[in-house]
Amino acid sequence: MNIKHGSAICYSGYREDQNPRLGIYPSYDQVKEDLLILSKYWQHIRIYDCGPHADIVFNVLEGEKIDLKVMLGADIGAEVGNPNCPWGAQYSDSQLLENKNANEAQIERLIVLSKRYEAYISSVSIGNEASVDWSDHLVPVDRLIGYVRRIKEEIKLPVTFCENYLPWVEKLAPLVAELDFISIHTYPVWEYKTIEEAIDYTKQNYDFVANRYPDKQVVITEAGWATQSNGRGIETWNASPELQATYYQQLLDWSYSDNILIYVFEAFDEPWKGSDHPQEPEKHWGLFDVNRKPKKVMAELFKTSDKELTAAC
Repeated sequence: MNIKHGSAICYSGYREDQNPRLGIYPSYDQVKEDLLILSKYWQHIRIYDCGPHADIVFNVLEGEKIDLKVMLGADIGAEVGNPNCPWGAQYSDSQLLENKNANEAQIERLIVLSKRYEAYISSVSIGNEASVDWSDHLVPVDRLIGYVRRIKEEIKLPVTFCENYLPWVEKLAPLVAELDFISIHTYPVWEYKTIEEAIDYTKQNYDFVANRYPDKQVVITEAGWATQSNGRGIETWNASPELQATYYQQLLDWSYSDNILIYVFEAFDEPWKGSDHPQEPEKHWGLFDVNRKPKKVMAELFKTSDKELTAAC
């Protein structure tokens, strides 16, 4: 089961003073503004959970008749502790039980939304980075398999799981058999690669998984470059709008030459993420800033006319 190629981007609509952890969500009009911007350049968007943000996204798509296909994700929390997580991931038994119940509710909510908005959904994901060694929301592989099977009892949409490239080759092999396609994340800049090394390293990450499973489609559901950093995990000199523009142009060229679906990370800067430091890299992955002002990458990437871009897809 192949997912149609096209231009794709990850979307989280939270603005200044909005935060999903605090239950403060963007409005209908704010999401409408975002999706009208994105629909000019992209055919696919990826969203990360089935909460109020997802409800608003689908309401806008339906109400405004915006032509975007959604990869709908489930936001699942830790079901086991993880001593390998650098920032701490030890939980009480009661918290883990609460997380399991919340995860099951999130999967059920994904099923409900998928049935209600099937016409707008290209695929669904059972979670995000919940099996990699450093995850603070680790979920055992057998539980992930159970979520896939539960979803497939109810809906016919393609099902995947979004994860760093490394776990796919061994740890997630039992899960691969259950999935319709594999979704990987690749971030050369987090692994201290320069821009000169970046696209070749991304291709190596892709091949690392694709060669292991030649009969499965592999999609890249996150690939990007930060535009600012305070040095936390990314050297300050290795994060800039210019480097972002260069890397994304390389990504797009490869995407279309090799027919690989790549969800660019991320549409808009996310000030709610990471530490309070204003140059925290987690906050600065957007192709637009938090005020929806386009960064250099937009001027560089989309010199192509809309007609040519559509033809390329």
